[in-house]
Amino acid sequence: MNINSLIEKFTCTRVLVIGDAMIDTYMWGEINRKSPEAPVPIVEIKKIEDRLGGAANVALNIQSLGGKVTLCSVIGDCTQNITFKKLMQKNNLSLKGIIVEKGRLTTKKTRVIADKKHQIRIDQEISYPIKNEKKIIDIVSDFLSDHNVIVLQDYNKGVLTPKIIKTIIKLANKKNIPTIVDPKINNFKEYKNCTIFKPNLYEISKGMGTKLTTNLENIVKTTSELRKILSAKAVLLTLSENGMLIFSEESHKHFPAIKRKIKDVSGAGDTVIAVSALCLANKVNYDDLTILSNIAAGIVCEEVGVVPINKIKLKKEFIIFSKND
Repeated sequence: MNINSLIEKFTCTRVLVIGDAMIDTYMWGEINRKSPEAPVPIVEIKKIEDRLGGAANVALNIQSLGGKVTLCSVIGDCTQNITFKKLMQKNNLSLKGIIVEKGRLTTKKTRVIADKKHQIRIDQEISYPIKNEKKIIDIVSDFLSDHNVIVLQDYNKGVLTPKIIKTIIKLANKKNIPTIVDPKINNFKEYKNCTIFKPNLYEISKGMGTKLTTNLENIVKTTSELRKILSAKAVLLTLSENGMLIFSEESHKHFPAIKRKIKDVSGAGDTVIAVSALCLANKVNYDDLTILSNIAAGIVCEEVGVVPINKIKLKKEFIIFSKND
């Protein structure tokens, strides 16, 4: 695979991301004393930063790789939606696919980091299914033909309902547009007939009602069963520090992770789905798609917090990997 040629193709690739968008807020501080009110530390906040998270972080990753991206999601009519819209505009992402739902909260995850450690996470959200499924389906129907691949990014926050999932995959398949799914537990088996299904080890264990460890034989067997249940072209299973497994109709292969100094795994799954989607749209074979996604996930895990992938780093590391392989 010619990485320079592929990344050049990314610039002409149009990706439609549908799913749960959110705000990731980071509070960095110091711990110098304990609270007199309870046995907990007091964190003196020194810096606060808001970033795009969830499906919006997937969109950012696609954009940072040169892809053209449209995000379709639902946010609330709360004050946090102002922050979300400003972050979208700051990052040159269009708001044309963003729906504001009355009475809903815009999902916000706040992480407090002190003494070089993640101390606590505070979630503000409403995760019941969205009220107007038809509006999302209509918007996606309008956008569909202008895109080369569809990402369904599910965080179980209510945007991707069974009806929306089935309708979008059916519409995409009719137009021969590939779909790639990053699932959570609630809708795990709803994504029938997608192109690539990308769970992690915890999700496949829960979704398939089994307890998987690092035993590769059992993992392969369960992944094979899942692919058949979903009638998916392939399952891309992420195994954290144990790398990734790609299981297609023809074959399966395990790719170990590259050893790194891991600082934070937040957002690694978003990066994997972004790289995989761009590769899928450009008909990259499954092995190379997995290798590139594996490298990309490792790169973002070396950073603190949810960050988009750096395409220059990705290109350099793939070239080094190819020489050593």
